[in-house]
Amino acid sequence: MQFSYLGKAYRYLLKQMRELKIHWKLYIFQSFLATLVLFIIALTLSIENAVVIASIASTAFIVFTQPSSPPAVPRRIFWGHLLGFGIGCLVNLIPHHHMLTDALIYALAVGLCIFLMVVMNLKHAPAAGTALGVAITGFSPGVFIAVVTSALVLSMAQSRMKGFLKDLA
Repeated sequence: MQFSYLGKAYRYLLKQMRELKIHWKLYIFQSFLATLVLFIIALTLSIENAVVIASIASTAFIVFTQPSSPPAVPRRIFWGHLLGFGIGCLVNLIPHHHMLTDALIYALAVGLCIFLMVVMNLKHAPAAGTALGVAITGFSPGVFIAVVTSALVLSMAQSRMKGFLKDLA
């Protein structure tokens, strides 16, 4: 049993090495573009926005590794993150001062965001992270500007570079 698993892992590793040999320039180019875009975004953000930056980084991963996937559609990126921001703000208004209520509020932010993204056809998984981050930190103009700016930059990057980007999966 153990040797069977090792054989599968070895074959998978060989397959990945062959892919890397063929597409290494594309991997480096698209990773560099993601780094550049996130650098530009990070320059405009403050440390108070650190929780939201994680969800934005997840969006960058989707945009630069799976540009033709449904979650990479600019409309889903922008409106998904804006929806996540709004839900995070709303649930943060519910009084919560204990560990149990904190956990409930944070879970509610993610669950409500998932529900509304599915209903509104704005499925973009990182936006649930935005809802969680804002539910934790609460509303601030800086976080709003960070979310809107980041979502706009990544949406524009996806639409402008779509012809140059290839699915790396």
